[in-house]
Amino acid sequence: MPPPPDTVKVAIEWPGAFPKLMEIDQKKPLSAIIKEVCEGWSLGNHENFALQIADTNFYITEKNRNEIKNGSILRLTTSPHQTATQLHERIQSSSMDAKLEALKDLASASRDITFALEFISMDGISLLTQMVESGTERYQKLQKIMKPCFGDLLSFTLTAFVELMDHGIVSWDTFSVAFIKKIASYVNKSAMDTAVLQRSLAILESMVLNSQDLYHKVAQEITIGQLIPHLQGTDQDIQTYTIAVINALFLKAPEERRQEMAHILAQKQLRSIILSSVIRGSTPINDEMAHQLYVLQVLTFNLLEDRMMTKMDPQDQAQRDVIFELRRIAFDVESEANNGGSTEKRKSMYTRDYKKLGFINHVNPAVDFTQIPPGMLALDNMLYFARHHQDAYIRIVLENSSREDKHECPFGRSSIELTKMLCEILKVGELPGENCHDFHPMFFTHDRSFEEFFCICIQLLNKTWKEMRATSEDFNKVMQVVREQIMRALTLKPNSLDQFKSRLQNLSYAEILKIRQSERMNQEDFQSRPILELREKIQPEIMELIKQQRLNRLCEGTCFRKISSRRRQDKFWYCRLSPNHKVLHYGDLEESPQGEVPHDSLQDKLPVADIKAVITGKDCPHMKEKGALKQNKEVLELAFSILYESDEYLNFIAPDKHEYCVWTDGLNALLGKEMTSDYTKSDMDTLLSMEMKLRLLDLENIQIPEAPPPIPKEPSNYDFVYDCN
Repeated sequence: MPPPPDTVKVAIEWPGAFPKLMEIDQKKPLSAIIKEVCEGWSLGNHENFALQIADTNFYITEKNRNEIKNGSILRLTTSPHQTATQLHERIQSSSMDAKLEALKDLASASRDITFALEFISMDGISLLTQMVESGTERYQKLQKIMKPCFGDLLSFTLTAFVELMDHGIVSWDTFSVAFIKKIASYVNKSAMDTAVLQRSLAILESMVLNSQDLYHKVAQEITIGQLIPHLQGTDQDIQTYTIAVINALFLKAPEERRQEMAHILAQKQLRSIILSSVIRGSTPINDEMAHQLYVLQVLTFNLLEDRMMTKMDPQDQAQRDVIFELRRIAFDVESEANNGGSTEKRKSMYTRDYKKLGFINHVNPAVDFTQIPPGMLALDNMLYFARHHQDAYIRIVLENSSREDKHECPFGRSSIELTKMLCEILKVGELPGENCHDFHPMFFTHDRSFEEFFCICIQLLNKTWKEMRATSEDFNKVMQVVREQIMRALTLKPNSLDQFKSRLQNLSYAEILKIRQSERMNQEDFQSRPILELREKIQPEIMELIKQQRLNRLCEGTCFRKISSRRRQDKFWYCRLSPNHKVLHYGDLEESPQGEVPHDSLQDKLPVADIKAVITGKDCPHMKEKGALKQNKEVLELAFSILYESDEYLNFIAPDKHEYCVWTDGLNALLGKEMTSDYTKSDMDTLLSMEMKLRLLDLENIQIPEAPPPIPKEPSNYDFVYDCN
């Protein structure tokens, strides 16, 4: 007979005793349950004891007791207050060995918020900061003879500090300059324990991101030059933390300071170091490193926002001189002062030349740059192209000035619109996304990557204009094709600007037409009645195929990340469906698995029959609880929850959109509901189109054999190679 719905069967451990099997009434106060357990082992003072989940060492409280499942293994242990009191005393021990063991226990216990609240209430954070500020001097005297011990002491101290601050209980603004200086000194040292360096970089990043006041203090202690050596090593975690600190300093810097920082980064050759040591390093780039490179890419391009949003002043002589320079380079003319003739003649010459340069306003082209975006950024790009790719610039201008008026590609207008388009593609001016990893290696291969990007694309635009035999009326159509060419080439993530250029060469206008034609054929919806009837007949078969695929994927299982306020301290859990499709097995993991996790290693179970609904997006309970996550659109789109029993939830945040669609589809299929994800629609369209084409193949005069053809004899040897290329 099954237990009552409010009762769970668990095992409870106590050191030195046999575990007890016990039924816990969830309506009963937790203190009464703990008292009953203590009495069973003849333990007094039950108020000094508490229960923990054995696998995680997290305390069970009235708030989280609903997470106890049938078959859970619990542990009777000292209460959070008692444990915090003991550790508070132990970490102040005069014995180095005792102190080391205590700090190790503290680092582990601090992951639990129940313990953290107790330890922090005893001024535990202050104690740790004092140990870092003053205590380490004493240990440093012993460092020569006890170097490993010193590194471990400091590592566990900083780990405990990071875990406690991770809960968001204490404000970052409370820390002294002495503490900041000490943490910065660990980063500035040439030889430092890896774990200490990691924690120190993580602390500095959090300080900068969480407090504008601390940003100024950290910026005084840490220079880019001191961070760069950490990028030149081979430890990708250290490299990731280092770039994260650089990004944080960049992000929080005042507007007037960012350009100065960018200049320093260029002087220190940060880009080339990242390219050689990280992007082209021996270690494959993981997701967190990809995210930090993406953030750096976005912040670098955002430096262009000021020029992008600056209008040209038609009366500013210095700005007008740039336009004169464009004219001079294109037509090899002398300056205005050296030109003879009347003022009217000179004006006529200028108007003629500005028309050849493709400006909309032939009389005063400065007016063309009053549109924002792209503002002065477009003029900057044009001047860079004219000076650094002079032959290509002159060829484009003269080539178009020799065409008929209606077929000329207006260089000025094209450059302005292209600059605006490139800013849209690269999202100049937008803040980086929380979970985005979309960095492009090619932008790290040149100090003026945006300008070089423009130079390649303006030549592409001129080439496409000729291939389309476009006229001025076709301008917007040409820009659409060029945008498609650029986006398709970027999707392939070229490693260099030359590779990007090569990819564009293969995406001619004729090739774009072929791709569009192919896509149109694949998406074509035949409207004749027999075809529609065939589609309707095939559709259920395809849907069943998709359903089976989704359920098979659920049986394989997925590793999910537990979201915390610190992105890089990932905690994982795994969930998979049993082969008979009746039970979901799930449980926590120490690290991301390399393959499937066996069912028997996942302790928790949820019968499919108990699932009442699948909830997605903002309605998920874990999205309502965590306000910060609610504001994050990307995380919101990956969240879903399973409602079971009366008011119990199993909460998920999928690693990506693909897994989100697979799991929501699979769970809906288990509940007998319709699979409505974008992924299902895409699969349906692809498979249905393929099946339709197969069934509609022209088989006239083709004899289909009754029996399969015979298998050919094996070759006499296998000393041959087939080159697929």
